[in-house]
Amino acid sequence: QVQLVESGGGLVQPGGSLRLSCAASGIMFSIATMAWHRQGPGKQSESVAIITTGGETNYVDSVKGRFTISRDNAKNTVYLQMNNLKPEDTAVYYCYAMTPGNGYWGQGTQVTVSS
Repeated sequence: QVQLVESGGGLVQPGGSLRLSCAASGIMFSIATMAWHRQGPGKQSESVAIITTGGETNYVDSVKGRFTISRDNAKNTVYLQMNNLKPEDTAVYYCYAMTPGNGYWGQGTQVTVSS
């Protein structure tokens, strides 16, 4: 059974930082391309960051220079370091794992940026 468990969300003031974690089980993590998506209130879901098996990364323009995605294959975990957070980053953040022929979602973690 595949499980993706996100953690690290919460309430933070503008300009603050959070680090999200997504622990994966039931998949061959080392061959999975991993991504973070988010859905803000009244907004469509968007892909925020992606990291390939080779460590290549890509980001949506709105988070470039502020967010960093990384992975630890030994721990089957992907991270999203979020710095200089803005109110518009408020959303539910979802972890997504892509293996050949399959995709899996986590349950999501809420990030709220507000003073």
